[in-house]
Amino acid sequence: MSTSIDVFAKAREHERLEQLRVAKELDLVPYFRVLEGATLPVVEMEGKRRIMLGSNNYLGLTGDPRVAEGAIGALRRYGTGLTGSRFLNGTTDLHLELERELADWFGTESALVFTTGHQANLGALGTILGPGDTVVVDSGDHASILDGCILSRAKLRPFRHNRIDRLEHTLEKAAGDGGGVLVVVDGVFSMEGDVAPLSEITELSHRYGARVMVDEAHALGVLGARGAGACELLGVEDRVDLRMATFSKSLASCGGVIAGPSEVIEYLRVSSRPFMFTASAVPAALGAALAALRICRSPEGRALFDRVLANARYLHRGLDALGFQVVEPTKLADGTEIVTPVVPVVVKDDWKAAFLWKALYDLGVYVNVALHPAVPPAGALLRTSVMATHDENTLDRALEVFGEAKRAFESEHGALPGRAQG
Repeated sequence: MSTSIDVFAKAREHERLEQLRVAKELDLVPYFRVLEGATLPVVEMEGKRRIMLGSNNYLGLTGDPRVAEGAIGALRRYGTGLTGSRFLNGTTDLHLELERELADWFGTESALVFTTGHQANLGALGTILGPGDTVVVDSGDHASILDGCILSRAKLRPFRHNRIDRLEHTLEKAAGDGGGVLVVVDGVFSMEGDVAPLSEITELSHRYGARVMVDEAHALGVLGARGAGACELLGVEDRVDLRMATFSKSLASCGGVIAGPSEVIEYLRVSSRPFMFTASAVPAALGAALAALRICRSPEGRALFDRVLANARYLHRGLDALGFQVVEPTKLADGTEIVTPVVPVVVKDDWKAAFLWKALYDLGVYVNVALHPAVPPAGALLRTSVMATHDENTLDRALEVFGEAKRAFESEHGALPGRAQG
């Protein structure tokens, strides 16, 4: 009889097991912390009020009564759940309204709403691409993009983050692979907060006969005059074939969407297994997303977009002045600098990131910690993010805490990486 290998062995032997054990003993685990109320600029978390600088609630709409009423109205009309996939009994008129208005906002022919954002990338890429195709991705792309590429079994060709010279080299190779080529990038990268150079990416992609898809998850409701994302901001909407976005950021809900040509959307509607075989979103999520979308597209939307970007610049300047190494703003072709609501502080060392996070947490500020594989090895960072509803007093207090935490940390653990040299 052959000796079988226990597939559960990895759960007892994985590389981070000891690291996690020590972190738990020291109360340094920054994940799964318990929120005890709404995600507002100041939250109740584990028995204490803390300034929230770790949420993707960019426009602050999770606390808006109109969005709450949208959710409650959908709940009253459709009940707590739809208990079936969109393909069967799970499509409502809310889905259709949301799809029409999203397509109009993006300026595309059609749109398809998925239950989650991860599922939207998985369902689109895993269906459109096949084993004979090549998909070109930025090394900083979101995990859901990579998961969709793996599902498709297309040839995966990554290029170094935002390096146009490496993209061209990769496209040259992809042109010889023999199948269709799709370039997929984030509009705003979820960890670094920088904006993809979409003008150069689309120009090169078209030169080599490749299609382009942009994930606007962290850009929708933030960038562009009408808040339609990085493609709008950079003037490339007519050169991008597919757009993806989530509802769990600016739209204050949960879900995802793919927008693009009607023939492609219809193909996904009847062919995408992650779409066809997943239960439809709960009605409350749809009602909330639709209400938030309508706020974004109202005259009030422009003021919210401006406010969240102003808060991002304010926090970025403050952290830089304290001597933290913050990711540089994105410079546009006209010289404009863009600071998105994602403002990362580079720490590099995993343990230093955990200790600094704990110092901030104990002093009343919550931020996210990003470690490999979310960032490159030795690229640990604290991911801070702002909302349109943060006021200057709250941000000033957060900056005071960052200063206190930095002084206390460096007296015990040594210097943190300093501000980047321009």
